[in-house]
Amino acid sequence: MISMRATAFYQHGGPEQLKYGEDFPVPSINFDEVLIKVHSCSLNHLDLFVRQGLPGLQLKLPHILGSDVSGTVEQIGENISNVSVGDRVVVNPGLWDGTCEFCLKGEHSLCESFQILGEHVPGGYAGFIKIPSRNCLILPQDFPFNKAAAGALVYLTAWRMLTTQTQLKEGEDILIIGAGGGVATAAIQIAKYLGANVIATTSSELKMKEASKIGADKVFNYKTDPDWAKNIYKFTDKKGVDVVLDSVGTSTWESSLRSLKSGGRLVTCGATTGFIGNTNIRLVFWRQLKIMGSTMATNPEFNEVMKLIFQGKLDPVISKEFSLQEASKAHEYLENMEQFGKVLLKVN
Repeated sequence: MISMRATAFYQHGGPEQLKYGEDFPVPSINFDEVLIKVHSCSLNHLDLFVRQGLPGLQLKLPHILGSDVSGTVEQIGENISNVSVGDRVVVNPGLWDGTCEFCLKGEHSLCESFQILGEHVPGGYAGFIKIPSRNCLILPQDFPFNKAAAGALVYLTAWRMLTTQTQLKEGEDILIIGAGGGVATAAIQIAKYLGANVIATTSSELKMKEASKIGADKVFNYKTDPDWAKNIYKFTDKKGVDVVLDSVGTSTWESSLRSLKSGGRLVTCGATTGFIGNTNIRLVFWRQLKIMGSTMATNPEFNEVMKLIFQGKLDPVISKEFSLQEASKAHEYLENMEQFGKVLLKVN
């Protein structure tokens, strides 16, 4: 049996549960799959949640995390024509069956059996992964592996949230909660690309400066300004914002809703501080607010936003890189919210 390096957890718990080894089996591919030699893999909060244990998610242990992968095609299945051995690729981490009613409409992320690389199946904290060939997008020559891995999941997620779900328009005001996190950082750049006025919240003076550098027009520090929602209301001439992007959850939910103008739209893709948020229903119906959920993206949406990254119109921010052996340290760094942008593992 051919073996590979990987970092995996053997039981749920803290970062210390991540164990590095060199005797993991290399995946065997099916006819429609490719084997990719992983070069870079970026972390997401999803990795922390899966490691800690998610309700209803049953995994075969040990489990290898990692959704955001870039690397080189090592082997291809039969009759595959979209990639060749040796191609440098970035991976769409969403897995869909292609046969359900949603897939047939092109809504891949609504697939009835939708899965995510690294959550439901072994991911990129490893020397090799297997993935359907349709999930591969070829990188331009000399485009950095780490930038590609930093861009995949968070940019496809933020792109769908702002273009498909909320349909953010030029000149609209958007509030992005939690600048520094991967999705929020991507969303600031995408919102500016779309011509919106960007307001952001974050947790430190340093992150405020970084958010401004990548396009935020106004930034509030929620730690030193507990009345940030009221101050955003004042800043917008007591109107509120058109759109709020909130991937934080419990701690910001009520304030996010209050920040919207009448007819405003709130979109969420996650909840790093908890999944239960108090909702003033009267506020929702009286001001005719729209609350939208969003998960991942379709494959065309993934291709569209990645091409903007390749063209330099969007630029993934890398906070820090760790070796594969240092995955537990990388988790601690992300868990302590020390990052602005993406945290990466250098695999090969």
